[in-house]
Amino acid sequence: MRFKKIILNKYIIASLLLVLLLIFNDRNSIINQYKYREQLNKAKKENTFLKEQIAKASKESNELFSNNKNLEKFAREKYLMKRDDEDVYVIIDEKRNKELQAQAEAESKSKAE
Repeated sequence: MRFKKIILNKYIIASLLLVLLLIFNDRNSIINQYKYREQLNKAKKENTFLKEQIAKASKESNELFSNNKNLEKFAREKYLMKRDDEDVYVIIDEKRNKELQAQAEAESKSKAE
């Protein structure tokens, strides 16, 4: 009987309602805190990934510009450059070529809009 009386006390009920309100219906509720934590973890992972990419790119840049042979190799592979007395034959996979054309068309349409 006494336990029931304590539970039904208006101050206890009001306090419990306030706690429940703060836990589930506040800007800093447990649900929102969980979402914020997930966003933070995702941002941290992306940050580490981007730092690794920056380190990789700077390493490649240093290797590329430190040696003329590497620079020539890069220009030949990426931009299909050649010397005056050479002929370059480019073999293109038809399937890949269609994918690239579709991608280029989609990009041109998005720029036009």
